[in-house]
Amino acid sequence: MHAVPLHLEAGSDVRRRLELLALEHNAGGFVLSVVGNLSQAAFACPGKSAPTVLAGELEIISLQGTISPDGVHLHLSFSDSSCQVWGGHLEHGTLVLRGADLLVGLLTAASTAPPSALNSREPRVEIAGLPECPFSRRALRMLRTLGIAFVEIEPDEAGPLPQLYIDGVAIGGYSELAELHSRGELEALRSL
Repeated sequence: MHAVPLHLEAGSDVRRRLELLALEHNAGGFVLSVVGNLSQAAFACPGKSAPTVLAGELEIISLQGTISPDGVHLHLSFSDSSCQVWGGHLEHGTLVLRGADLLVGLLTAASTAPPSALNSREPRVEIAGLPECPFSRRALRMLRTLGIAFVEIEPDEAGPLPQLYIDGVAIGGYSELAELHSRGELEALRSL
């Protein structure tokens, strides 16, 4: 791992800059530390279908999670001018007020094999969801962040979303996927 400092100027979109950093270095990693403030925070709250957006002078408290060339999975917490603390999944539209300094730990570079070699075996994971479903978005974000190849399929109208399958076997939804990840049982599915 090597640490990369990242200074964000006023007006920078925090999520977009971290996505670009992962692409520029062709590497995954995680946020080690952050200090700074925001003029606007866009974040996904549990159970809500659309991001929440707050504007004002907002102080960043923490930013945790992972980045990779395939996407990011980051949790933001911040306080408003009343010292009320807010937080959720970092979304596009989170803008720096005066400045922010991050330290990002980057891991070894992602595979440089040609795309045809990376896609030579079929993905073992299938996911059925809808863009407006927050748990579908979380499951997709987790799969991308972990570097797990997947195929999106049409949902079964009778079941809750998302619907996940590994090697053709239904495993459940986002909670079950997160549980498998917490037990380390998704490692064999990683393609990075």
